[in-house]
Amino acid sequence: MSVTNGKLAKNLILSVVAQIISLCVSFLLGFIVPKFVDEYQYAHWQTFLLYFSYAGVLQFGLLDGIILRYAQYDYNELDQSRMSGQFKVLLVWTSIVGLMISGISCLFLDGVYRTVFLLVALGVVTMHYHAYNSYIFQITNRIGLYVGINILQRLVYGVAVILLLIFKINGFVWLCLAELFGEVVAAIFGTPFNKGLFFKRGCSLKETVKETKANVSCGFLLMLANFSASFLIGGARMVIEWHWDAPTFGKVSLSFSAATLFLNFVTALSAVLFPSLKRMDEEELPSLYGKIRGVLSPLLFAALLAYFPFAFLLEKWLPNYESSIVYLGGILPIIVFSTIVGLLTNTYFKAYRKEKQMLAINLATVALGFALALICAYALNSLDLLIYSVVFVIMLRSVVSEIVVYRTIGKKGVWLFVAELALTVVFILSARYFSLWLGMLVYFIALIPYLLIHGRNILERFKKKKNDSVDERTEI
Repeated sequence: MSVTNGKLAKNLILSVVAQIISLCVSFLLGFIVPKFVDEYQYAHWQTFLLYFSYAGVLQFGLLDGIILRYAQYDYNELDQSRMSGQFKVLLVWTSIVGLMISGISCLFLDGVYRTVFLLVALGVVTMHYHAYNSYIFQITNRIGLYVGINILQRLVYGVAVILLLIFKINGFVWLCLAELFGEVVAAIFGTPFNKGLFFKRGCSLKETVKETKANVSCGFLLMLANFSASFLIGGARMVIEWHWDAPTFGKVSLSFSAATLFLNFVTALSAVLFPSLKRMDEEELPSLYGKIRGVLSPLLFAALLAYFPFAFLLEKWLPNYESSIVYLGGILPIIVFSTIVGLLTNTYFKAYRKEKQMLAINLATVALGFALALICAYALNSLDLLIYSVVFVIMLRSVVSEIVVYRTIGKKGVWLFVAELALTVVFILSARYFSLWLGMLVYFIALIPYLLIHGRNILERFKKKKNDSVDERTEI
């Protein structure tokens, strides 16, 4: 079934609503939990979330391959026996991996790390069951269901954590179990809507293996690209966790969490955008890129203004995490560039089947970013430089990715890169080295010319669209 611009807009609106709810839950948890949990328990919880966020790599691209190969099909067009076979492969494999992680944890780890990785092992199974459900809703364009189970997962998780805090059960293990409980509940509720794709009698073993190889072979590169992109931030957090003490890691994690919340929001939007783009005519894609980019960038840079009043409130709410606010001022620009990559350039790479180019860019920048993080930590012992290196590498990835996409769709935009680099520098200087309100004023003044230029372009597009509509009615 093809997707019209109206359908695409509806899907995006649904996803935005869902992600706003998810964002609110994550935001509240991110800034309520450290108020009621001591610094060490909070740091251990963040350690679990850090390593758990990479458990998805253990499916080796199977789910990503299903997305790439079947994103243009509706639910009733899928081969249920074949899809059921893939689910069984996923379930058996993740169960084996979970047992292996548990065994290694018991044999070679102790203390907090043993507990963390035992929880990760359990989460490998729950995460992939929920992910399979979610991906099927996504690729078959049943965005209402996709939105529903993801809202349910976040709400169950959020309510569970709030109840734990109310009853003063503030050990990090319980906070971790609340995350897994949310995924289990969402998976249970989502399963009936995909019941033909779970335990239906599958294909022969030979056909199942063949299908698995096909999905993994085309999805592995996409999975690596996606996880290598997130590792730009996660790798830096791991280095911080290895080199500095738990309270420092917890405080930096609070800053990264604030940025990551928004990035998760963007990832969910791109999950909706990609299947829709796959169903559109290829000739429409270049113009659509310009339209989305022209609205997205000014909104993102304007949104950075919210940092200043937010930092003021955070100082009052979490006085023990004052250093987190300072780090956040250096970290926040990654939202702009990661959003452009996550929502636009990566989506277009996939739409044009350029996963290899996407992977090459991501791996190169990950290697550079991880090397810079190690140097900043172990050679220079500078947390500030480590944070700036993360922003630099993410900016570099964004610019290189856009250059490749621009060449693919026949567009140019060098002036954009220069303007956005300048704005980023002004924001970091304003956030880190001025008082909050003076910094807000300086950044706002720098932002005005950029917004005026983009606002004029948006207005011109709107007038052109209005004139085109008038011409069409006249012809009729």
